[in-house]
Amino acid sequence: MSLSTAITTWGHTHYAFCDVGNNGRSSSCSTRFLHDLKVKFSKNSSLSVSAVLTENQTEEHKIKKQAMEFKEYVLEKAKSVNKALDSAVLLREPVKIHESMRYSLLAGGKKIRPMLCIAACELVGGVESIAMPAACAVEMIHTMSLIHDDLPCMDNDDLRRGKPTNHKIYGDDVAVLAGDALLALAFEHIATQTKGVPSDRIVSVIGELAKCIGADGLVAGQVVDIISEGISDVDLKHLEFIHLHKTAALLEGSVVLGAILGGATDEDVEKLRKFARCIGLLFQVVDDILDVTKSSQQLGKTAGKDLVADKVTYPKLIGIDKSREFAEELNRDAKAQLAGFDQEKAAPLFALANYIAYREN
Repeated sequence: MSLSTAITTWGHTHYAFCDVGNNGRSSSCSTRFLHDLKVKFSKNSSLSVSAVLTENQTEEHKIKKQAMEFKEYVLEKAKSVNKALDSAVLLREPVKIHESMRYSLLAGGKKIRPMLCIAACELVGGVESIAMPAACAVEMIHTMSLIHDDLPCMDNDDLRRGKPTNHKIYGDDVAVLAGDALLALAFEHIATQTKGVPSDRIVSVIGELAKCIGADGLVAGQVVDIISEGISDVDLKHLEFIHLHKTAALLEGSVVLGAILGGATDEDVEKLRKFARCIGLLFQVVDDILDVTKSSQQLGKTAGKDLVADKVTYPKLIGIDKSREFAEELNRDAKAQLAGFDQEKAAPLFALANYIAYREN
C-alpha cells in the first residue's frame, strides 16, 4: 500500500465504519452494510431501501472527506519537514560531506518519524513550529542509522529508497562521517532551533533522544541483532528485544519528544509512549513480512536480505500468518492507548498507525 492509498485509513480508524484488510481495501464494508440493512428492516419494516442507502452513502461521504483531510495533512507535513531539512543542511564547505549528508537526508522516504513527532505535539495542544526542530532531528538520526546500517561491515546493502546507498556514491569513509555529522547535528538543531518552549522541556527532550538511540536503545538492538546472526535457538523474547530497541526505540522517541514539547502531562506522555512502542514493534513485524513477500523493486531496497544473512525474523519463527495476526494485535493495542485523547486531534496518529500496519514498502 502506498501512502496515497493508505490515507483512507484516517476515516476507517477514526470512525468504526469498516475494517481495513491487509490488501488495503475494506474487508467488511459490504458484509456490515448488509447486516445493518437487515437490522434496520427488522426494527422498522416501513423503512425504505432508499433511506438506508442514503444513510450509508452519507457515512461513505464522511469517510472520503476524512481521507482527503489526511491526504492534505500528510502532504502538508511532508512539505514542511522537507523544507526544514533542506534549510538545516546547506551545501557548504567541506562540500563532499554536506553533499553526502544531503544525499541520504533528502532522498525521499515516508517521513513517518517527523510526522509522529508533530502529530503528538499537536495532539496535546502544541503547534508544528515548536516540534519541527525535534522532528528534523529524529529524521537526521534515522538517516544516520540507515547510512551506517547499509555499510559493508553491517548489512552490506547497495540499495536504499530506490537509489544506490550512500557508501556506493561517496565511499565507506565519507558515509561513516556523514552519519556521524547527522547525529551531532540532530542534537545541535534541537538545542539551538527550538523556540517558545521552556528550557527544562528542551533538556528533557535531548535526554530522551540520547537514551533512545544509545547503548540502551537503538545501538543495543543493532548489536544484539548482529551477534544473533546464524544462531538457531533465538526465541520470541530475544527477537522482541532486538526490535524494541533497534526499530521501536526511535519511533517511541519521536512521539515522546513531540508530547513533551507540546506540554503533555506525565500520564499522557506514558500513554503515548505505549502507543509508540506498539507501532514501533509493529513497524518491524511488517518489515519482516515485506522482506519475504515483496521484490526489491517494490520495496526500494534489497529484498530477502534477512534470509540471506540468516537473521531471525517473525516470519521465520512463527510464520507469515501468525506474523500478520501479531501485527493486527499490535495495531489494536496501539490505538487503544489513544482512547482518552481528543479523537479529532488523535486522527493523524490513528491513521499513521494503520499506514504502518498496512504499508507495502
